[in-house]
Amino acid sequence: MKITILLPYKENFTKSSAGAVSLFVNQTLKVSRYRKTIKVFGNTNYKDYLHRSYKNIIFDKKVFRSSSKVYVDNFLKEKQVINSDIIEIHNRPNYVKFIKNKFTNKVFLYFHNDPLSMDGSTSVKDRLYLLSNIDRLIFNSDWSKKRFFINLKSNEINNQKIHVCYQSSNKIKINFKKKKNIITFIGKLNTAKGYDLFGNAIIDILNKYKDWSATVIGNEEREIINFSHDRLNIIGFKSNAFILNYLKKVSISVVCSRWEEPFGRASLEAASRGSAVIISKNGGLPETTDSALILKSLNKMELVKSITMLIDDKKKLLQYQKDNYKNFKLTHKFVSSLIDKIRFDAFPNTFYIKKNLILKIFHITNFNNRFDGRLHYNTSKRLNNGFIRLGHNVLSISDRDIINNNKSFNDMRGVKTLQKSVLNNFKNFKPDLVVLGHADSINLETIDYMKGQNVKIAQWFLDPVGKNSPDYEKNKKRILDKSKNIDASFLTSDPKDLDFKINNSFYMPNPSDFSFETLNNYETNCKNDLFFAMSHGVHRGILKKGKFDDREIFIKRLMDVNKDIKFDIYGMNQKEPIWGDEFIKLISSSSMGLNLSRGNPVKYYSSDRIAQLMGNGLLTFVDKKTSYGDFFTNKEIVLYEDLNDLSYKLNKYKRDHRDRKSIAKNGKNKYMKYFNSNIVCSFIINKTLELNNKKESFLWEK
Repeated sequence: MKITILLPYKENFTKSSAGAVSLFVNQTLKVSRYRKTIKVFGNTNYKDYLHRSYKNIIFDKKVFRSSSKVYVDNFLKEKQVINSDIIEIHNRPNYVKFIKNKFTNKVFLYFHNDPLSMDGSTSVKDRLYLLSNIDRLIFNSDWSKKRFFINLKSNEINNQKIHVCYQSSNKIKINFKKKKNIITFIGKLNTAKGYDLFGNAIIDILNKYKDWSATVIGNEEREIINFSHDRLNIIGFKSNAFILNYLKKVSISVVCSRWEEPFGRASLEAASRGSAVIISKNGGLPETTDSALILKSLNKMELVKSITMLIDDKKKLLQYQKDNYKNFKLTHKFVSSLIDKIRFDAFPNTFYIKKNLILKIFHITNFNNRFDGRLHYNTSKRLNNGFIRLGHNVLSISDRDIINNNKSFNDMRGVKTLQKSVLNNFKNFKPDLVVLGHADSINLETIDYMKGQNVKIAQWFLDPVGKNSPDYEKNKKRILDKSKNIDASFLTSDPKDLDFKINNSFYMPNPSDFSFETLNNYETNCKNDLFFAMSHGVHRGILKKGKFDDREIFIKRLMDVNKDIKFDIYGMNQKEPIWGDEFIKLISSSSMGLNLSRGNPVKYYSSDRIAQLMGNGLLTFVDKKTSYGDFFTNKEIVLYEDLNDLSYKLNKYKRDHRDRKSIAKNGKNKYMKYFNSNIVCSFIINKTLELNNKKESFLWEK
């Protein structure tokens, strides 16, 4: 994708004098997936350009002609511009008409200021024109977006063209012990920015607290406001690099603007450096950080009160500092990824480009390495195979094995070691997608860190979560604990049928695998009729003593009333559970299989047993209340209503070899075709990355 960025006329895209727009463009450009095909155009008299992609437009000013119009005309003469897929205009809505008349591809407009204060968007007529002619309108805050829609129809505010992309900053490691007793004010030294308010308040603070100092960074030639104190340092304009480095040692940063700032870079950057941030509630300032101390009113007394409270209460000061730092998510990479998504989604017919990309997938789940292959045939392995077969680069780690192998006196549960291992793997691998499978011990702090590095995160969950299911409350908590911090959840129950809501959740069938499900029992004259196995004692490999499974009652009754059926039952009746290769050998001896789950049936829920039974060509019996009839016909599966109905159908298909083999064959073919690990993994990727591929269909979504 070829992208051309047009900066405002006389915007200094330079190291020595870059403004907020130039900093934003440069910082997001450097980490964009399209960075190699982006070209930035602007106009400046300086030579220390921020990035090699920049080209300076030099022209002679024309008498009686707008300099902006001449600037845009010269921009449009550039070959790179004409061949672009997208032109992105920053902060100049009045450029749009000039460009739309000569450019037929996509045009984006970024607002970095109040739309109602800018030539080309002040009137309703102007903004209606922009809505009709711009492919994407991007605002630097929700406040700016709302300003744009004043006196416009409210239903337009959620138009697919409309997006919010905040400013960004980098996030580095902060040593809070090295924080100094310094209070800062950064910005223009005028009344609009509240510098007079800050100055009057800070004099009182410095007179009261002899071990504190204040630093003012900025200048203002048009409005002279003077304050002096032997511990008040006014150092003038400084580069952004200097400011970010200085903020590392700052304890308190004040942004007390009177005017309604569209966003507020000063508070954003202070938060990224772990300063306690005091802000006014005007404009978009409250959107810059979730952990600021917001002034109830803009006056000297309130500001002095807020600063005093932080200085007097060291614990509270440290908490504000740490909260600002911990909750900071607007990194360059994160914001750049949002912009890239907006760019990509503007071309809905180019899915194949993204589909064919090789993703780096970090798969964290229980691979049961400590059981010496006994639990090899599990969903974790199936999904891993699927991701790899799709051509992706997969890094897999087994969370429970790490915990089990790293318990110590300093880490009794091994959980601390797990977080460290996950983060080290994450940093070294730098994935595009993180997939968690029952990874209960991965804490939210670790998830939030990964999320903040511009990756998508999904979780899959296999256990039943119906109201009357075993371990209902526990399983519900396991899912919900992470659901608000990740992008998508995938369950083997229908999320729509549950009594609680899970953010961005989807039904996921139990995947079959071409290398696991290799039998064709419908081709064989099996010695046994019905196979059923319970995973009773999964970790020990033997029956758990004193444990009861409600399915035992059902199976015993079934066996009592069907004396002519040759049952092959494991995990009950003193028969040990079976695993690994032994499972494959024993399942090969039965022509039919019972898929029976614990507790009351839940819509679409089944353990991975259904993939093992249908995938190996056994005629499979499933409780009708699971609604599996939505996926399979009576020519592919046998649905039963109760024990009597099951008994009747068992005996029917024991005698009717031809029909039994036909249904079993059809069931296997359909399951392996539509529910295999490749398809299920493609579904996980599609939904988590929001690819919206119309060509990719999934049987369970129809």
